Amino acid sequence: MKFNQRFNNFRSTGMRIGPGAISPFIKVMLIANFGVFVLQNFIPEMSYYFGLTPSRFFSEFPNLLYQPFTYMFLHGGFGHILFNMFALWMFGTEVEYSFGTKRFARFYLIGGLAGALLTLIVKSTQPIPMIGASAAIYSVLIAYWVMFPNRTLYIYFVLPVKVKWAIPGLLLLGFMFGGQSVAHFAHLGGAIWGFLYMKSDWRFLSFTSKFKAYKYRKQEKKLEKNRQKAEAVMKKVDDILDKINEVGIDNLTKEERKILEEASSELSQKEINDR
Repeated sequence: MKFNQRFNNFRSTGMRIGPGAISPFIKVMLIANFGVFVLQNFIPEMSYYFGLTPSRFFSEFPNLLYQPFTYMFLHGGFGHILFNMFALWMFGTEVEYSFGTKRFARFYLIGGLAGALLTLIVKSTQPIPMIGASAAIYSVLIAYWVMFPNRTLYIYFVLPVKVKWAIPGLLLLGFMFGGQSVAHFAHLGGAIWGFLYMKSDWRFLSFTSKFKAYKYRKQEKKLEKNRQKAEAVMKKVDDILDKINEVGIDNLTKEERKILEEASSELSQKEINDR
């Protein structure tokens, strides 16, 4: 309810500069990224050890499995981190309040991992470390694009452009003029993840729900099978008891005696378990 109320407040305030208060997960990301950036200024080697270097990732596999995660907390300069964190706050805040913090956190981090994965596939021999949160942020941009296509953005606070045109334009300009130092395939990987997540029925949460529903149906099927088996046994026991009333217990067959013994044993065990 808290997220929905604050999210509705966002949507009802009309024109404003920025989305408003920083949402919980984005606040953590801002602190984490700026904190790591400060450490980078004291320990420049962090980019080498914690950035994603595809050639080293494969040559030293599996020692660097942490790099596809840690690279997204490093940045190459103040302008780099400032732009990324501004974009995360600007576009991610409403997405987080809409998704909820836990779901948004998963979405964001998987976006970063998707960018790392595509880079590893396409640039497997790259010897230069890749750093930056851009892949995760590109997934957030796509989510915002899908959710609020008719919103108006004011480029440089002057030029009004609808979100459905502005964000694809920003992505295209970044690809065309970003230069060789830009991790284009990481951006593309994050964008693809964001698009697939928002446009298909496959969601992390729905996948989990479907798995739980499958387990529940399997358990229900097993319980129903056991119930039918128990009913069949009880019917046999009733028939045997009727036979005892008619002709006496001495006239039971070996199979009928075995059925009674097994039913009696199961009933005794059930009574013990219920105590």
